[in-house]
Amino acid sequence: MMNIQKRSREQIVAKVAQDIPAGSFVNLGIGLPTRVAGYLKPEQGVILHSENGVLGFAALNDPEQADDDLINAGKELVSMLQGGSFMNSADSFDIMRGGHLDICIMGAFQVAINGDLANWHTGNADAVPAVGGAMDLAVGARCVYVCMEHMTKNGEAKIVEELTYPLTGKQCVNRIYTDLCVIELKDGQAQVIEIVDGLSFEELQRKTGCKLVDSRQQAA
Repeated sequence: MMNIQKRSREQIVAKVAQDIPAGSFVNLGIGLPTRVAGYLKPEQGVILHSENGVLGFAALNDPEQADDDLINAGKELVSMLQGGSFMNSADSFDIMRGGHLDICIMGAFQVAINGDLANWHTGNADAVPAVGGAMDLAVGARCVYVCMEHMTKNGEAKIVEELTYPLTGKQCVNRIYTDLCVIELKDGQAQVIEIVDGLSFEELQRKTGCKLVDSRQQAA
């Protein structure tokens, strides 16, 4: 039996970056999604937005060019592209809520088969009890991609029939990228379009908290 070729966190975001259509306007959520910026190719022409009011930036490749005033929503240093712009929070949230973003990429604690998203609170008393811009992005972006590990550190499924964590947005997730597979949420189904080498569909199903549909042939 082959070893399961799990994707590393970096490989997850590299895969997401590769799948973003050219010329898209994209918001990267804090945490793992911000790393997508480092894997985008200039020829993709992707325009990045961050909720703190930055539009048209890229990952900072040269630390010597760092400007402490140029950060994304995760407080990470970025570099501006030619034609990039800054705006106040009202205008930034107008972009988020007004349907002007093609894709938002976020992390998650749980995603339900119907596309419900939970990514701001686990119920722990010491967690930060604030949803921030995540709920605006979840319903405002035309398409929501989630990137996360397939299971928790305790071996619990994160893709589930129904959420048990507080809701961020209803029926908003379109695609999930994990360390084991890529899933499209469509027509009330969790359609698996890719599985890592060494893992069978049956094994993936056992690691998932809802019914999966094998759609790999259609995607080929």
